[in-house]
Amino acid sequence: MQKRKLGNSNLEVSAIGLGCMGMSFSYGPPKDIQEMTALLQSAVERGVTFFDTAEVYGPFTNEELVGEALAPFRGQVAIATKFGFDVSPNSDPRGIKGSPGLNSRPEHIKQVVESSLKRLKVETIDLLYQHRVDPNVPIEDVAGAVKELIQSGKVKHFGLSEAGVQTIRRAHAVQPIAALQSEYFVVDEDS
Repeated sequence: MQKRKLGNSNLEVSAIGLGCMGMSFSYGPPKDIQEMTALLQSAVERGVTFFDTAEVYGPFTNEELVGEALAPFRGQVAIATKFGFDVSPNSDPRGIKGSPGLNSRPEHIKQVVESSLKRLKVETIDLLYQHRVDPNVPIEDVAGAVKELIQSGKVKHFGLSEAGVQTIRRAHAVQPIAALQSEYFVVDEDS
């Protein structure tokens, strides 16, 4: 499997990563945990080293699945997770029963990271994305909070998801951005 360095960072990952959202959230009902664990471990055996999850997937259960399944491979893989929603175990982040809302306040980011570290069973998050830009919190404050988490060793790299050019530039001026994530779906939904 080919490798790629993300941005100007030293984070090297497989050219093909595995987005884990559909394992426990969206795209139908949650999948069988044992089957998804086998899939994750099979991906590692085939050379995949980059795995993407988020606290909002489940909510929370996807990070638990990824953390448990990838624990035996921790030194060989990079795990990305995301923050940015006001998530509770009873909220529906898809907005069907009411949206949980965005929350990228610095104190919330730090709480999310502490919880994600536990669910992922890691001491450091390889790549931490802001899931959606929060118009109520200046991106400089978000980047500053992530910078503090990087300096404290809880996070290695910072990424943005679904962000525009000006937001990326402003964030990058505070803390370099290693990755930008934009969702696209490679399967034709009409088939």
